[in-house]
Amino acid sequence: MVLLTAQASAALPPIDSVAVDGLEADTVANSTEIWLTDEVLFNYQRCPRRVFLDRYGDRQHRASAPDYLQKLRQDSYLHQREVLSQASFHEPSYPKRDWVAGAAATTALMQQGVDRIANAVLQITLENGIHLVSCPDLLVKQPGYSIWGDWIYAPIDIRLGKRPKLDYQVAVAFHAYVLAAVQGMWAETGWLILRQRGTYGVSLVDVLPRMEEILQSCMETLLQQQEPEVFISHSRCDLCHWFSRCYALAQSDRHLSLLPGITPSRYVHLKALQLKTLEDIAIAPPKQLEPLPGFGAQVAQRLVKQAQAALQNRAIAHVEFPVSPTSPLLSEAELPTANVELYFDIEAAPEQNLVYLHGVLVVDRLTQTEIFHPFLAKCQDDEGKVWNQFLELVWRYPHAPIFHFCLYEAQTVKRLGEYYGTPSDLVESLLSRFVDLHERVTRVAILPIESYALKSIARWLGFNWRDSEANGAQSICWYDQWLTTGDHTYLEAILRYNEDDCRATYRVKDWLVQFTQLDIESFS
Repeated sequence: MVLLTAQASAALPPIDSVAVDGLEADTVANSTEIWLTDEVLFNYQRCPRRVFLDRYGDRQHRASAPDYLQKLRQDSYLHQREVLSQASFHEPSYPKRDWVAGAAATTALMQQGVDRIANAVLQITLENGIHLVSCPDLLVKQPGYSIWGDWIYAPIDIRLGKRPKLDYQVAVAFHAYVLAAVQGMWAETGWLILRQRGTYGVSLVDVLPRMEEILQSCMETLLQQQEPEVFISHSRCDLCHWFSRCYALAQSDRHLSLLPGITPSRYVHLKALQLKTLEDIAIAPPKQLEPLPGFGAQVAQRLVKQAQAALQNRAIAHVEFPVSPTSPLLSEAELPTANVELYFDIEAAPEQNLVYLHGVLVVDRLTQTEIFHPFLAKCQDDEGKVWNQFLELVWRYPHAPIFHFCLYEAQTVKRLGEYYGTPSDLVESLLSRFVDLHERVTRVAILPIESYALKSIARWLGFNWRDSEANGAQSICWYDQWLTTGDHTYLEAILRYNEDDCRATYRVKDWLVQFTQLDIESFS
């Protein structure tokens, strides 16, 4: 770790401005007592609406945390304690969430000049009345000159993630921002300790301007009490405790964020053109959308057709090149039909780097049988054994195509083959039989659905999972609960879910065969 250089120091704001820079006077007048923590700022980066609802929303609409989110929190806590245990530290003692007492206890330790302070609390009050609260996982003493003497502290956050994502770096910059006001000196660098990557230095000179923009916007949202617009992004919304509330509003408004392909940035450009409804998009000339940033011809054409499919509640053929009107959208080689077909789905725990289930549905069209084969690792040491069992089954049918949904199965098979020393020619031969139905569906069909995930497509086709709330994240939780309790009901739930995934893949494949064989003019 290095000290702040003169050049870098000049690029950071003066220390005496850190605790007073806030909003303009006309918004300060509306201020109420607000405690803005690093957790609030982190959540704001993901979704401004969540932060607003956490403060002003009706608690009756707030759901309990999903099992998977609770597991992530527990895993994060264990990772933090593991990192902290590698060296001695001091920890401030204070009543839970009493930020004033926590800040006082932390300041006392900083005044003493202890080497490491875990779970610190730093607190300042801005002129607009907002209290900023920073809780870095660790403060580390360095040479320098603070208000206490010839030492300063630098902040460290311990994260479960694999990459130094921007929202992680912004959180570290926020710690440094509050810390600078408390100790009267900037640290040049903050730090992230990531689970797999290890230590990563965050350049405050580079990240601080972005952090200040986000902080300003967050304060405005909280002070002005204007509820942000709903925007559904399943990758960020699904684990939020306000999801059901926001999703219901989006559905009632037929919000454009429910249309596949509408990202937040694209939505801004569409609103600027007064294209605010499905009907607006459906009749828009693609040429009108093509010049917009992040669009282009392909995106523009697909979005217009996507809106048309949603309004008409039907599948529309998506053809990117000239095809004879009587030709199938996919060739036999691209979408084979065989006497025996295999449908393959994996369950894995990425944080443990563990594949714990290979599920294969064997469909024999000659004998009209469907047999599900689950290869389950009951502990981490069984991963290699079930990998070999999977190989034995698929090589039993050397000519059967293997249908899966998305790239994950093929990528995992390649990785496991390398890890367990499976001959590369055998793995390549196996992968040549793989057929990614997600790629085929999205290439040739536009469906009246909100997402091109397996569940959305299969449910549109009438397929239902036996456990309606089951998903990949829940499967990981069930497996963790199995390891903890030894209760076989968790394994049974995993097997039901995986078999249903395989059968859903089978349903999608059969529908896609029918769809691609029909005359293109029927869908144009």
